[in-house]
Amino acid sequence: MQFSLVHLTLFLSLVSATPVPKKSSKTTSSAVAAATVAAASNTTTTTTTASADGSVLTGGQTYDQISISGGTAGTAEAQANALFAAIDQNNLAGVSAADLTVIKNTHDIAEDAETDAFDPAIAAASGDAATALQNGKIKNKVLKLTAEVLGIQIEAAQGGSSSDLAAEQAKLANNIALDTAAAGQASTAVDSTGTT
Repeated sequence: MQFSLVHLTLFLSLVSATPVPKKSSKTTSSAVAAATVAAASNTTTTTTTASADGSVLTGGQTYDQISISGGTAGTAEAQANALFAAIDQNNLAGVSAADLTVIKNTHDIAEDAETDAFDPAIAAASGDAATALQNGKIKNKVLKLTAEVLGIQIEAAQGGSSSDLAAEQAKLANNIALDTAAAGQASTAVDSTGTT
């Protein structure tokens, strides 16, 4: 087979115009491929956590399972928000009825823990023990009020009233400030009943 000079020149010009991949491109491509696989895995995990009715929260948990009162003070806001992190804050109108029930039940059992467990325990304690229980009560109030505010926001997004929102947000901000002021101090949890 014979090649003309024109054909050979055309072939060589095409070959020289095509960029040769560098070694770092393979590394980058591998990293991109790995990131794509990881992103796909995360998407699958997130997607599979929602139930058939669109619920993303787990109901039926006991107060002791959701309590944020133990440990140390100063992190109540983050701990309370973490319990509801699966709720899409950009689509509160789309929150399922089951998730709204879990949020309301969280408020209710935290309120029961406050009045039925924390208040008597604080009254019976003194000194550092009373302070640690008070810190636990404040963290519990942050949980209770976070659930209350979120519940009101969801109901408002779904066509309900938001008339209590400002007052509950003010209470929440006050208790977050109290928790932050006590950062690093001991915080004692109590046992209580109820389920989400």
